[in-house]
Amino acid sequence: QVQLVESGGGLVQAGGSLRLSCAASTRTFSIYAMGWFRQAPGKEREFVAGISRSGGRTNYADSVKGRFTISRDNAKNTEYLEMDSLKPEDTAVYYCAARNVPVGIVITTPNYTYWGQGTQVTVSS
Repeated sequence: QVQLVESGGGLVQAGGSLRLSCAASTRTFSIYAMGWFRQAPGKEREFVAGISRSGGRTNYADSVKGRFTISRDNAKNTEYLEMDSLKPEDTAVYYCAARNVPVGIVITTPNYTYWGQGTQVTVSS
């Protein structure tokens, strides 16, 4: 069982930046592909970004491409989501997720095994 804990959410003005973190309670963090999803009120959970086990491959939703950057530090068992040029439509609860997959795989669907509890990001106009 892997526990994921997100942090770094908050209230920011449009055009601002936030950095989300996701700490994993496992000594084998490097065997997990990681991802970020978000869910706005009244909407389905959607893919934001994903990263492979080593961090060598990434994938982004078109809506955040060029503004968000996913990364990971396997020595710290933590993944990150750097969010720049934030827009009001980025307002949502952001979730991190993990799944044990082969090397080089990035998962862009909700087929993850473990999920965090979520952190709220609110972007004011």
